[in-house]
Amino acid sequence: MNPNPKEVAGRRAAELVRSGMTVGLGTGSTVHFTLLALAERIRAEGLAIRGVPTSLDTERKALELGIPLVPLDAVDSIDLTIDGADEIDPLFSMIKGGGGALLREKVVASISRREVIVVGPEKVVQRLGTTFALPVEVVPFARPVLARQLARRGCEPKLRTAKDGSRYLTDNGNEILDCRFPDGIADPAGLERELDFLPGIVETGLFIGLAHVLVIGHPDGRAEVREK
Repeated sequence: MNPNPKEVAGRRAAELVRSGMTVGLGTGSTVHFTLLALAERIRAEGLAIRGVPTSLDTERKALELGIPLVPLDAVDSIDLTIDGADEIDPLFSMIKGGGGALLREKVVASISRREVIVVGPEKVVQRLGTTFALPVEVVPFARPVLARQLARRGCEPKLRTAKDGSRYLTDNGNEILDCRFPDGIADPAGLERELDFLPGIVETGLFIGLAHVLVIGHPDGRAEVREK
């Protein structure tokens, strides 16, 4: 059986963690393998870290694995954050939020000295928005207005629903509009600035200038590490 690229990337990133670090713990299927590797290092090496989770799901998984956690209000900065991405381009600009944790992930990234992104090769794109819709977290009251405003900017916004068909809500109690751009996003940084000014948008899944290291897992078992 070929290696799982997600596991290759997630475990390789865990090797960058050192004792004494405060570590941001991202959300998603690739970071899951980082959590497993960190738990193994805690048991085998006595690795001493403090984890700051970016979602309730990651918090639950980390506690089950025995990874010590601290709340965000207990830290001023984070040494290293390991997180995934739905897309990342050659400039390390990203689309994130497929798992719904974009707001908390961006808050943690904003106070991280180093942000390590773990992905499989299919997540590396030349232009953002070509393979994945842009998640935009919105206040439910404002959603109808924002859907029209987003559509005028060239995308097709769709309200995210849960697996059972009910309305999807983030950990913060907000809704998500998944915005598909037929030709991708020509100016991610400009779009992020523009959307930040629209009342009712809590956060967008555009992560610009936040990633420092990219770890790409490959099906042949290689872990490719790129530094910005």
